[in-house]
Amino acid sequence: MDDHYARPVNVEPAIEGVPVQSIRARFGSPVYVVSEAALRRNYRAMAGAFRSRYPDTVIAYSYKTNYVPGILRVFHQEGAHAEVVSQFELELARSLGTPGEHIVFNGPHKPIDALKAAIALGARINVDSLEELSDLQELARAAGRRVKVGIRVNMRLNDPPWDRFGFNLEAGQALDACRRIRASSHLSLAGFHCHAGTFLTQVDIYERVIAGLVTLAKTVEANGCGPIEYFDLGGGYASGNTPLGQLLPGDLTNPGYEQYAEAICETLKANLRDLRRRPTLILEPGRSLVDDPVSLLVSVVSVKTMLGGRKGVVVDGGVNLLSTAYYFRHGINVAEEYDGPVETADLLGPLCMQVDVLGRDVPLPRVQRGAILLVKHAGAYTISNSMQFIHARPPVVMVSDGRLHLLRRGERTEDLTRLDEIPVHLRSARPPSGRSASRNGVSRNGASRNGHGR
Repeated sequence: MDDHYARPVNVEPAIEGVPVQSIRARFGSPVYVVSEAALRRNYRAMAGAFRSRYPDTVIAYSYKTNYVPGILRVFHQEGAHAEVVSQFELELARSLGTPGEHIVFNGPHKPIDALKAAIALGARINVDSLEELSDLQELARAAGRRVKVGIRVNMRLNDPPWDRFGFNLEAGQALDACRRIRASSHLSLAGFHCHAGTFLTQVDIYERVIAGLVTLAKTVEANGCGPIEYFDLGGGYASGNTPLGQLLPGDLTNPGYEQYAEAICETLKANLRDLRRRPTLILEPGRSLVDDPVSLLVSVVSVKTMLGGRKGVVVDGGVNLLSTAYYFRHGINVAEEYDGPVETADLLGPLCMQVDVLGRDVPLPRVQRGAILLVKHAGAYTISNSMQFIHARPPVVMVSDGRLHLLRRGERTEDLTRLDEIPVHLRSARPPSGRSASRNGVSRNGASRNGHGR
């Protein structure tokens, strides 16, 4: 048994007032269940924490974290901008009616067509490489206009450093990129972007990011660039989930919005002296907004005793739906009250793979086949990373004001095969005439495939 912090089993018979049993009865199992109210609570809590300290704050939701359109629409209704990192996500944002000036375009690969569209829309583009800078220079020249761009900056902030993206500060790469923009007749420098990492529980990292960006901004403004219009601090804000190896549960120990806001806003305000303007603060949260409001409802398939007496509980949803189980110790709630002792068990998925484990040493009552479990903190990098491996992907539903709404129907066999093409000569169940069929490596004429007889 792991030496992690032991917690009692939580009973959750309903999600936002809707009985869990009725959710399964209507949509089956497994199914992702989203709380609309929790999405809105999270957004408002984050916006309030930052804007009360620094009013000129923009929250651009990170699409890649979970891009179910119904979830995106909730955040956009609340006022969120869109942070996208691909042509697909850019097109998704536009399909939802997001204004171009409310789109932040990041990422290490921005195809030419996507850059053209972003320029035409007036989106914020944060440059990731010299090649991309060259592409933008040529596109701006062809369009006959000056295009504002930001650059992505990386710094020595953590170990290992997030140095594969953008331009390094300490090595002088960021300053060199700024000089290239200053020398361009079609580009101008508007801001800096720095995403320091993921699930950052050390808020002082953001303080160091701000110090580095402010120093860079003062340098480039003194040399004729700018003014710097925005500092984009990316994401990395923790949810209530618990990383593997962390002893205490994350919903009790991880920083909250107020702690992040205090560290970021107060540091920023203290470092604004000598800048030519008060920059907009851009945040790109994903996990902290969408993780906790989503649960994965699964049903127990079987209970077995493995070698050494270890107990295994097999459920109908696996790591193809919850890849984050490799990195986090998700909370597991039961849907019904229980009597008797709590035991520890390995929670196993339905895939024919030994690594299909949703949790080790999970405290559970003595569940039986058909019992409903809720895997908590299932909203971040789960649906967007899910795959139809062995089993099709399940529906996504939203609980809203006591009612259930389908956000995405479950996949069917035809969904999994509709993109496939079978060559004409393979469309028959029998081989084409003139082609010999073989069995066990032996052709019909008795010769083996390697040319030797039997």
